[in-house]
Amino acid sequence: MDKVLKSWAVPKEPPIQHGTKRLALQVDDHDLDYIGLGGTIPEGHYGAGEVKIWDRGTHDLETREGDVIQVTFEGNKPTGRYDLVRTKKGWLFFKSKS
Repeated sequence: MDKVLKSWAVPKEPPIQHGTKRLALQVDDHDLDYIGLGGTIPEGHYGAGEVKIWDRGTHDLETREGDVIQVTFEGNKPTGRYDLVRTKKGWLFFKSKS
């Protein structure tokens, strides 16, 4: 989106089945060059810790209105339509019914 990689940290594994909701914390946008970045960022550096590529695939942005983003994923793990809804504590991330 907006010519950058929008990024969220999902402390628990992203939801695969409808009905499972996860907290997603939005982190800084990344340049498109970061698309394949994975590995360990050393302590003392920004973003220190393990960076994992959980899945690869494509997506279609369905809706982006205010505090709601709806996207359809076609990957190895997440497939189907997902919602991100902004709350006071972060974002709620879940698989849509349709």
